[in-house]
Amino acid sequence: MLMALIAWSCSDDFVDVASQDTNSEDFFNSEKDYQDALVAAYDYLQATARNVQLGEIASDNTLCGGESATDVIGFQEIDDMIHTPINANLREIWTWMYTGVNRANYIMEFQDKYDFTSKTSVIAQTRFLRAYYYFELVKWFGDVPLAIDKRIQFGEQFDIDRAPASDVYALIEQDLIFAAGNLPYTQSQTGRVTKGAAQALLGKAYLYQNKFSEAATVLEDLINNGPHRLLSSEEAPLMFENEYENNIESVFEIQYSDVDGGSYDCFQCLEGNYAVGFNGVRSYDGPLYDFGYSFNVPTQEVVDAFEEGDIRLGYSILDIESWAEETGATYATGYEHTGYFNLKYIARKGDLNQPDAALTNPNNYRSIRFADVLLMAAEALNRGSISDTRAAEYLNMVRTRATLAPVSVSGSNLTNAIYKERRVELVGEGHRFFDLVRTGRAAQEIDGFVSGKHELFPIPVEEIELSGGRWNQNPGY
Repeated sequence: MLMALIAWSCSDDFVDVASQDTNSEDFFNSEKDYQDALVAAYDYLQATARNVQLGEIASDNTLCGGESATDVIGFQEIDDMIHTPINANLREIWTWMYTGVNRANYIMEFQDKYDFTSKTSVIAQTRFLRAYYYFELVKWFGDVPLAIDKRIQFGEQFDIDRAPASDVYALIEQDLIFAAGNLPYTQSQTGRVTKGAAQALLGKAYLYQNKFSEAATVLEDLINNGPHRLLSSEEAPLMFENEYENNIESVFEIQYSDVDGGSYDCFQCLEGNYAVGFNGVRSYDGPLYDFGYSFNVPTQEVVDAFEEGDIRLGYSILDIESWAEETGATYATGYEHTGYFNLKYIARKGDLNQPDAALTNPNNYRSIRFADVLLMAAEALNRGSISDTRAAEYLNMVRTRATLAPVSVSGSNLTNAIYKERRVELVGEGHRFFDLVRTGRAAQEIDGFVSGKHELFPIPVEEIELSGGRWNQNPGY
């Protein structure tokens, strides 16, 4: 629940932290205490695998799939736009993101207790993480309880209101401006937050609020002065393979490993990216790939959205029927079988570890890629009536890498071209639903979507009850 107590765990690739009792305030007496607490705050980034997968399932890119119409019923409801406040998977998102917020706020609550040389860096990383978790909360649920520099303790829910989304975004902006101003573009330890990650997320937060000038300024600064670039057309088909993790195009990447750290009763405890296994081909037996549970299956519509000659189709979506005919692979069909799978995030041979291979996939999530930065900048420049020339330049950088001809359009035609490019460039990465919502196109694209309701997801009924009825439900639920 919202008031989940702080608990440390072995979390990221760059350090292990032993379990310890930290409910006592007799903590933060050394640099190690702050660093340990920071790793614990990073830990819940791994839980966002749920957010990514459901963000795709909620959109028009994929169907839920699985074994049957009742396989993970919460997923099925979201896919069909019939979800209610009684949905265990939505409550997991709420709970896990607030646990991340609480862990970040634990550090902020005691930020002045002990000084050390790298403290500014620790606080900057902490504030990025808090912004990341709050950004997930505000885009899923809208107005949410807002805690700043202190943990929300059990019992305080009776006295805290849901803050307007504008207030949540204001804190996100402040945190990311601080992080961008106090972090380097490169870190010595892989997986740590960088200046570029903070700039990119800040630009994204501005874009979600239609603050186009602010978004363009920070995103173009990253484009022109940061270290990132697009991988070449030859490298691009490899960018989601394990050997290309944390590549030059990856602005922020969530780290996973094949360490067994959880179970089906504790997805938030996982060190592996469970969504990769869940996306895979059911009962698969053949070369290169490994088995999965056939969730999150792409539709024919999104396959058809790729232009002829677009190399991204070949490394974004697996046509299992063609692959089986070519290689002799065998497989079983699941519920809502379309013949397609999310090739960016399905298990490869050698990825899986025991005792439960489906939960221990080491494939990192590329949370923000440079291609996304270019397309966000293009959108901000175009929709903000700032420069269609530069907008088209950034759009065409992405198209050229995909071996497509550049476009030479402006105004609303350029806007639509950017929207189309975002869909095919980022398919399978969890952005589509929120792109449709923030640009007002969801009702016309998503079957069952009700305007005025489905822009937000419902506050879990348990949280309403825990507030003593203080919090109103989102409209339509």
